Amino acid sequence: MGGGDDLMKIVDVDRLAFPEVAVIRFARFRDQRGYFTEHYRESDFQGLDLLRGIDFCQMNESFSRAGTIRGLHFQWDPYQGKLVRAVTGRLIDLVMDIRVGSPTFGRIIAQDMPARLDHDHSQWIWVPPGFAHGMLLVEDTLVEYLCSGEYNPRCEAGISPFSDDIDWSLCDAGLKTTYQEVAAKTELVSPKDRESPCVSAWAADARSGHFTYDRAYPGGVRPS
Repeated sequence: MGGGDDLMKIVDVDRLAFPEVAVIRFARFRDQRGYFTEHYRESDFQGLDLLRGIDFCQMNESFSRAGTIRGLHFQWDPYQGKLVRAVTGRLIDLVMDIRVGSPTFGRIIAQDMPARLDHDHSQWIWVPPGFAHGMLLVEDTLVEYLCSGEYNPRCEAGISPFSDDIDWSLCDAGLKTTYQEVAAKTELVSPKDRESPCVSAWAADARSGHFTYDRAYPGGVRPS
């Protein structure tokens, strides 16, 4: 078992309720010692329609204690898409449509992304520009993410994950309940995230015009 002879194997690509957002599952090559996997190979990912032409220029890592909520974050100039996975623990990834004029503007979905060493595959979630990204960590969790644009603190913003006007109608009911149970009691949220504007306040902000439904974002174009 090793990297020299084994090629990356993408098991499947699962487009979610927002078809621009997808889970990409990749195989682990297992034997009695454990497993080996290539979790990213540029040529394989460039072969996927939704990631063709995307260059990842920054890699981030975060560790969060159980009960942490992060987000909902987004950036323009440069636009920043994120390829996210849990290395250890359990990540519930949160994705909200912030494209002005979109029929799903203000709606949020959640994707369960556990990191389990005994599984024969692992997974990334691709969150393209035009969508806000957040995380609920129900276990101590290490997260890695690749970014398609370098961080620019002058062109970032967020929507509070506690906003009353978030539309949860597309979200898995069980994951919504898990989120609500944690959100009702956790203190593991940054003041910046907690105090970010609600959906309607962001929609009224002139900066929301950086994200529109008809904009051709790299990797985030409207599906035909």
